[in-house]
Amino acid sequence: MLAPKIIFWLCAAIIFYAYIGYALILYILVKIKRLSGKQERANTNYEPDVTLLIAAYNEKDYVDEKMHNTLQLDYPASKLTILWVTDGSNDGTPEAIRQYTQAVVEHQEGRAGKIGAINRGMRLVKTPITIFCDANTHLGKDSIRRIVALFANPKVGCVSGEKRILLDEKEAAASAGEGAYWKYESTLKRWDSELNSVVGAAGELFAIRTELFEEVEKDTLLDDFMISMRIALRGYKIKYDPEAYAAEKASANVKEELKRKIRISAGGIQSIVRLSPLLNILKYGLLSFQYISHRVLRWTLAPLSLLIILLTNTYIAIREGFSLDSIYTWTLFLQIAFYLLALVGYILENKKLHIKGLFIPYFFYIMNYAVFRGFFRYLNHTQTVNWERAKRA
Repeated sequence: MLAPKIIFWLCAAIIFYAYIGYALILYILVKIKRLSGKQERANTNYEPDVTLLIAAYNEKDYVDEKMHNTLQLDYPASKLTILWVTDGSNDGTPEAIRQYTQAVVEHQEGRAGKIGAINRGMRLVKTPITIFCDANTHLGKDSIRRIVALFANPKVGCVSGEKRILLDEKEAAASAGEGAYWKYESTLKRWDSELNSVVGAAGELFAIRTELFEEVEKDTLLDDFMISMRIALRGYKIKYDPEAYAAEKASANVKEELKRKIRISAGGIQSIVRLSPLLNILKYGLLSFQYISHRVLRWTLAPLSLLIILLTNTYIAIREGFSLDSIYTWTLFLQIAFYLLALVGYILENKKLHIKGLFIPYFFYIMNYAVFRGFFRYLNHTQTVNWERAKRA
């Protein structure tokens, strides 16, 4: 019985560390750094020329809203180039964009995926800063100015904005779970940035020094993550400003969110393979620690540990006859209760309720289930590079 118990507690430690422990350590390290008085300041007077690059596939319905939002941003129009790169759009997206004289359109008939569009678009960029964002997101008015201000520090090579989920007072399961998850993620990113560097940028809104861009392999699934982390590998910092944000509605339902999560998970495994040097903590130090703690564990050992801990806990409880004096009986009951709550979330996923916490176990389950699906898609090479935007609420 010793071996199953060791495996149980080892998996429990991995799960706890990946989702709670790292956040606690990060919080403590940030507090210590604040006490040292080392605070980084952004230069809001820094105004270089900027290109806003929007990679798009069949986004005609969003063009007017996106352009209206972009033209209202607080940044000198003479210093802002708006570049749309359309990847095989056949719904009239290029024609809709060309109605706006302020925008430049680079259209290609055949589809090559989002990274293909980005690689093409970057060959046209002449400005020192490039900002990437999605066609269906609404940027905060000060977002560009706030992002650019952080580049006044020459050690900063990439800046990530915040992804915000627009929620109504009552939300369905997908919206509630997704919104809670992104609030948690945003907190970790803020602390990561304050301590050292964010571990990967959010594709909804991030920026780089144009000169640091390296063309990414054409089969890349997580373009934002690979672009930003390769900049970090070169010794530059990835910073984060939560007030520079891209807002969008949550996925229409959990099925739509699952599609997105599976793609991200497959891309996560692909990224771990391609960024294997970053696993060397002796070479990359604090960045490796952050990367392994915040990303690698969640894309590998943590989901696997959730499965193993359930199986070993069941085996131990059976062998002990479900004794109420045993901690393993109670931990099994807690796991069963958690998955029952996930089942309740599944049943009520399209209901709109005030109790948003009810849907968090379901979203957590879906998030980890997607890792298994994504892992096998990566192994079988069945995840297409062509992206399909999830339907939004």
